[in-house]
Amino acid sequence: MFYREAGQFKTSYGADQAVFPIIQDRWFIALLLIVAFGVVPFVANEYWLQAVIIPFLIFSLAAIGLNLLTGYAGQLSLGTGAFMAVGAYATYKITTAFPEINLIVVFLMSGMVAAGVGVLFGLPSLRIKGFYLAVATLAAQFFILWLFNKVGWFYNDNPSGTITAPPRTLFGIMISGPRATAETRYFICLIFLTVLALAAKNIVRGRIGRSWMAIRDMDIAAEIIGIQPLKAKLLAFAISSFYCGVAGALFIFAWLGSAETEAFDIFVSFQVLFMIIIGGLGSIMGSILGAAFITLVPIFLTNAPAMFGIPMGTDLSKHIEEIIFGGLIVFILIVEPNGFARLWQIMKEKLRQWPFPY
Repeated sequence: MFYREAGQFKTSYGADQAVFPIIQDRWFIALLLIVAFGVVPFVANEYWLQAVIIPFLIFSLAAIGLNLLTGYAGQLSLGTGAFMAVGAYATYKITTAFPEINLIVVFLMSGMVAAGVGVLFGLPSLRIKGFYLAVATLAAQFFILWLFNKVGWFYNDNPSGTITAPPRTLFGIMISGPRATAETRYFICLIFLTVLALAAKNIVRGRIGRSWMAIRDMDIAAEIIGIQPLKAKLLAFAISSFYCGVAGALFIFAWLGSAETEAFDIFVSFQVLFMIIIGGLGSIMGSILGAAFITLVPIFLTNAPAMFGIPMGTDLSKHIEEIIFGGLIVFILIVEPNGFARLWQIMKEKLRQWPFPY
């Protein structure tokens, strides 16, 4: 009854094609942003911000980037971790070489560097697709991490082989480095996720997104109707890698503070891939829901024995956590192969027809 579009008349094409055409959706998003910006940073303690919420925001951004490439353009990639590493190392090099540049601008520049690398490794998509393309991007994963690990220029010949986020300020507020507060880093991640998620939503609804989906559904037919596969596929790799590069920059500068190449190993690529599969391919909201599931559920399972007063060793607890977590993934994919995005859509459809849902 409260979720109806009856009486909400559209007087222009722009209003009819709005991102949130139903006013209740706009209220929900506005309320969600108010809670995210005005409540969470003042209620959550440092542990929740640093260990739970900030990584969730960063992985949500990376999942959106991969979903643009795999969910919308149909180009399977296993190199997400490598593209995140490109963004992280590019940010480190730029901030150490040009400390006067605004850090926010550096994040965007690092995303552009990652976009260029993504286009380079996206060239095989013009000839191969599916499993073979996944193998090609997997090669990019190993090659990029090997390059960053063996060439000392990328980490300024640091004897430890790590990159460390230097302290940087924005409008007099420390936003990176050991003195940056968790609340400040949370705001930086949240702003990037909000702006880039809205940008991604508009991209997939426009001409670029329609060309991606045409290539995904039937590339030969898409080429016949005038869509250029070269331009569409490389643009998908570029934009996806840009998102992953920015996420990688935030990964180091807003979360870990210092890391080696192992922080971006193949496990990260599979983790982000699981996020979009669980959340739903071809859905921006699904990317965020999938990131929430993959990030938050293991933390809950780790703390569950202590919450319910069950004495359990750390090793046994970890094994049980992995078994339950894997079982949940399999169960969700069996019940709803299209992920949480489809469940979200079904819930809204039933609300719109309540009290007589089909």
